[in-house]
Amino acid sequence: MTLDLLIIGGGINGVGIARDAAGRGLKVALLEAGDLGGATSSASSKLIHGGLRYLETYEFGLVRASLAEREILARAAPHLVQPLTFVLPHDRLQRPRWMIRTGLFLYDCLAQSARFARSRAVDLSSGIFAAPLKPDFRHGFTYSDGWTDDARLVIANAMDARLRGAEIWPRTRAVEARPHNGVWRVAAEDGRGRREFIAKAIINAAGPWASEIDRRVLGVAKPPKLRLIKGSHIVVRRLYPGDHAYLLQATDGRVVFVLPFEDDYHLIGTTEVEIGDMDAPPAVTPAEISYLCDAVGRFFRHPPRPEDVIHSFAGVRPLYDDGRADPTKMSRDYVLKRHLIDGATALTVYGGKLTTYRRLAEAALKKISSALPQRGAPWTHAGVLPGGDFFGGPEALLNALRERAPWLPEETAERWTRSYGAISFDILAKARSRNELGAEIIPGLCEQEAHHLVHHEWAVTAEDILWRRTRLGLTAPAGAAEALMQWLTEHKGG
Repeated sequence: MTLDLLIIGGGINGVGIARDAAGRGLKVALLEAGDLGGATSSASSKLIHGGLRYLETYEFGLVRASLAEREILARAAPHLVQPLTFVLPHDRLQRPRWMIRTGLFLYDCLAQSARFARSRAVDLSSGIFAAPLKPDFRHGFTYSDGWTDDARLVIANAMDARLRGAEIWPRTRAVEARPHNGVWRVAAEDGRGRREFIAKAIINAAGPWASEIDRRVLGVAKPPKLRLIKGSHIVVRRLYPGDHAYLLQATDGRVVFVLPFEDDYHLIGTTEVEIGDMDAPPAVTPAEISYLCDAVGRFFRHPPRPEDVIHSFAGVRPLYDDGRADPTKMSRDYVLKRHLIDGATALTVYGGKLTTYRRLAEAALKKISSALPQRGAPWTHAGVLPGGDFFGGPEALLNALRERAPWLPEETAERWTRSYGAISFDILAKARSRNELGAEIIPGLCEQEAHHLVHHEWAVTAEDILWRRTRLGLTAPAGAAEALMQWLTEHKGG
């Protein structure tokens, strides 16, 4: 069978394109060398946002488009994308209050949202917003943006793509693509050997590896240059009560977020360090940990220390090189380049950000539309992601889950609601007691949930489950990964 479209890369952009294309009736396959969302798309700051700081570089179009996408994604996946209040303490050594207020007013005007609260000035001399702050920060502002589980957003898009007919091939590496009579013959390798795909068009959505795929697989002579910017994050025990976040300005002009994370933790990020290549997985350095702790320490009475860090991760943002020397000033928008190689069409995605992946997918398919059969029109602006088809908001869904399974531990019910949405009821299936969900493989993970992750969400390793399908790795005891891997080996998905 000849595919209409083959996608290389199973991060958020790749799965978003696969979902959109499959929903239009195209024959689609996606190849991902590792786990779906296993690199940059599970190592972000977890924000679906307009990019308040992009106003400083006059990227009003990107901010407006991102805010529109924030609304669409919050409707499509209300369990995965939810409003989050941010507190901006005012630092007298930096921008005047009137300037910040003007920027926030512009942000509100560009958003025109009823779902996300408008900004306002707040008194930080007392109250819950002031609790963690040093006493010299007495004025500030609040605004609202979106928070998401980035890894689960990838999986939700991949699941929807498969439901609409796409073939999803994780742990399958594209090794060679040869144009022949206007189509591509693509060789790929997985753990069982080599297989071949034939496709009318290819989209390279390999993120930080996009230029490498251009050269090594597609044979693009001179692909554009990418600037690879590492962003590191740390996780610490909760620093303050409440469900709000903080946006803090470091002395170098960058912003650092302090975000609520998995009930009992705070996520702090991010850095911007340019790296040369992707030969090894990105790692958080001691210097970056100190930088993040120091940035919080400028504002918080009791900031985290490097020894308080219980988990850290780093991702790499592939920024299209627009010639600017300072990577903090480079655009976060995407660039799409079409290639015609011996009569066969390919397209490469350079750059992009989590928030605008759906818009990017529409633009990518439009750019290569002449090489594809004319099927359906754009549709994802009104589509719902798997698990998002419920009414009344996440709290109403949680109450329905409690009513259906009052014996389910509260922490499990809450985690399932925000991770799976309405799919939680599919995981329960016909179970009428906790015992009917099977043995507890590790604390908080029963066999029935693990079977779901293997059969429906492409989980293969303990890391897939502990750190991407769930965040149970934060609370897992010593030996949990080994116990989980043993279970996976014994059951082989059965």
